[in-house]
Amino acid sequence: MHRREALKNVAFLLGGAISASTMGVLFESFTLPENEKNFVSFSVQDQKIFAEFADIIVPTTKSSAGAKAAGLGKFIPMMMQDCYPKEMQTSFARGFKQLQDKSMQDYKKNYISLTVPERTKLMVDLRLMSIAQKETKSEENKDLVYFFITARDLTLLGYYSSEIGCTKAREYVLVPGRFDGNTKLKPGQKSWAT
Repeated sequence: MHRREALKNVAFLLGGAISASTMGVLFESFTLPENEKNFVSFSVQDQKIFAEFADIIVPTTKSSAGAKAAGLGKFIPMMMQDCYPKEMQTSFARGFKQLQDKSMQDYKKNYISLTVPERTKLMVDLRLMSIAQKETKSEENKDLVYFFITARDLTLLGYYSSEIGCTKAREYVLVPGRFDGNTKLKPGQKSWAT
């Protein structure tokens, strides 16, 4: 199976956890014209910020490694550059810059220097901001909200389609046998990856 097909399958399985705009990109426009690919660029330092951002969403636990270990720092910008139209890439890049500006404004530190509790608080603030914008349809912080929602979606897609997500965070059986849609799970048992 090709990686893009796997991502579509993961997006389908995540259903309501993924925004409509991300679902649209995944199901309708995986192939961009060459002149729209890599419309924006991200540095190695930006990739480190993406990795830390994603690791707040899917942190390391005692049973599985988190988003940073799954390579989300490179995955998020790659998906944005290769799969999203240039208008979305531009909005995402502006929102990414606004994330860093908000970090400086709220904590007087760049994002990479924030502690885990500060990053978590910032994430909660962004979530509340996105909920408020959805209700009010305000143009204020539109790019920052778009960045938050899209980066969250790509974190979930990337993590649960990675080797770590499929084999450590979820139960993996190479050959699971027959399909049983009504199987009993034990308390605390992981969901199936296959």
